[in-house]
Amino acid sequence: MPPSQSHARLEALREGLLALHKTLLAIARAEYESAHGPVGGPGALLHLLINDPAFAWLHPVSELAARADELLEEDELPDVEATALERTAAELLVPDENGAGFARKYFEALQAEPDVVMAHAELRKLLRKYEPKPSD
Repeated sequence: MPPSQSHARLEALREGLLALHKTLLAIARAEYESAHGPVGGPGALLHLLINDPAFAWLHPVSELAARADELLEEDELPDVEATALERTAAELLVPDENGAGFARKYFEALQAEPDVVMAHAELRKLLRKYEPKPSD
């Protein structure tokens, strides 16, 4: 049986989140290494990603990608679940120069790294229907 439309949307969202996470992780790693020296390898990086405050701002993206994985493994994927995850992603991926936490770091990453801009643009295409409508 072909995957449902919800499944296909969620798979695309998952792939987009993983691409974004990879680029953001590279930025966080470079910042960490400039202050603390090289990270030992994938295991050490994973430990830092999970436990070090310098990487905590990435957790919301990690959690969304993990939730997408969980939903994709279920036998049936209710459309409401896929829609809720898409809406959460759309709300998260709003850079804010004057914000705090993820929104601020995301703004800075978008200003500094073209790969983040490209990953952001791809995700915004998927999430366009959840963008706030301008008021007239």
